[in-house]
Amino acid sequence: MSIPTYLPYFVAVGTTATLIAILYGFNRALAHAHWPAPDRKQTFFVSAAILLGWFAAAVTLGAGGVYHVNASDVPTIQYGILLPILIGAFMIWRSETTKRIIATVPQQWLVSVQLYRALGVIFLILYATGKLPGQFAWPAGVGDIAVGLLAPVVGLAYARAPHKARGLVAA
Repeated sequence: MSIPTYLPYFVAVGTTATLIAILYGFNRALAHAHWPAPDRKQTFFVSAAILLGWFAAAVTLGAGGVYHVNASDVPTIQYGILLPILIGAFMIWRSETTKRIIATVPQQWLVSVQLYRALGVIFLILYATGKLPGQFAWPAGVGDIAVGLLAPVVGLAYARAPHKARGLVAA
């Protein structure tokens, strides 16, 4: 069975909506933090360039087959995930601007944006088409869908009563 023809469009629309939501929320958070307009614009555009550049690099590497492996090969996707995490950790450690940005974005937004994880339904679709094994697809798909659908609920609970919802956020 082949991958459904709608799946790449589903992924593209979901990813585009996620990027727009992140950039919109980030710009709004900077405005609410009363950053000076020149600093806000520069920070927003540099951050947007980094996020969109990371996305473009991931798409380019994926389209180039870098992450494609056979059953006997060692997967390479971890490098596409680990490198941005290491770069982000370095930026948090060394950049005052990065620390200031993190302090600016409301915590409930960081929780709520996890809605994108509902795209984990893709794992179940790929399982149904025989492209992913059930041992991965079921826990990853169901787990991502659950986290994604509950994220706005948990984010709202956190916004209303942060001290009461900390356990819910941690869960």
